[in-house]
Amino acid sequence: MIKIAPSILAADFAHLAEQIKQVEEGGADLLHIDVMDGHFVPNITIGPPVIEWIRRYSDLEFDVHLMIDNPEKYIESFVNAGADSISVHAEATVHLHRCIQMIKKLGVKACVALNPSTPLDVLDYVMDDIEMVLLMTVNPGFGGQTYIPAMTRKIESLKKKIDDFGKQIDIQIDGGIGLDNIYEVTKAGANVIVAGSAVYRSDDIAGTIQALKSLAYGE
Repeated sequence: MIKIAPSILAADFAHLAEQIKQVEEGGADLLHIDVMDGHFVPNITIGPPVIEWIRRYSDLEFDVHLMIDNPEKYIESFVNAGADSISVHAEATVHLHRCIQMIKKLGVKACVALNPSTPLDVLDYVMDDIEMVLLMTVNPGFGGQTYIPAMTRKIESLKKKIDDFGKQIDIQIDGGIGLDNIYEVTKAGANVIVAGSAVYRSDDIAGTIQALKSLAYGE
């Protein structure tokens, strides 16, 4: 099943509760929440208090993407704030397996995120412990960037790796995905699609979510 996860990074934060309700009513499957610290990536966004606040306004699954150094220091705070899944970057910690175990112990889904130039072999010894891999298809830090074409080949390679391991692991894609290229990434093997600008900068949020879902299946 292909899922659409609008990213609130592209939302109007002056009307955030309303914007979240729009994607929820429009058929979104998850809400993607980007957390940036100004160190691991060159931008700063939000922390646990904001997630705790918006948790009151939505029943969507909160897909929290930690683009922060030393994520192990903050995992529990984000889970307590309302995260349903936590993505940590393999590049941001020297103890990736420990981070994953911390996430799982707290009862939420564990995901590993990889920057565009990070090779897939960093996943080899954690495949048994994760529910999802997030492939960045732009260099992380800012919304509205253009999809990196070479990432299609990386998606295909990850799909093959997962199949070879005999695992059921979701492939999430984040960066530069819209109506014009969603089928390219789903055909390659991605099944959880983060869409920020494509959804929140459209004139019809619900219509865009439904169009993305249709196009994802090549319809």
